[in-house]
Amino acid sequence: MGIDLDNLSRKELVELNDRVIERPKYLDTVHAQQAMLTLNIGSQVSFDSRRDGRVFGTVIKFNRKGVVVLTEDRAQWRVPPDILTPIKDATQKQRFVYTNEITQE
Repeated sequence: MGIDLDNLSRKELVELNDRVIERPKYLDTVHAQQAMLTLNIGSQVSFDSRRDGRVFGTVIKFNRKGVVVLTEDRAQWRVPPDILTPIKDATQKQRFVYTNEITQE
């Protein structure tokens, strides 16, 4: 790909810059949306936290680029969907859904 920047006007350079800046943002959004397609409200998930180690919880809300997970200690975490691991065979301790809180969101 050869773009001769020396022959572009200032206006063309600004437009090119805007496109270059927006492309990674767009790709991040697409990646997050694809990761969210594997989840549902009420899905049991886990993720690694630097502070708390392995965290288990329930998906209670989807945002534009992230997911809100409710943990068993009733803490809400906003996390990127690509760090979540769905739990297929959750133990009783891991299987908790605060139905009342999920339906209120």
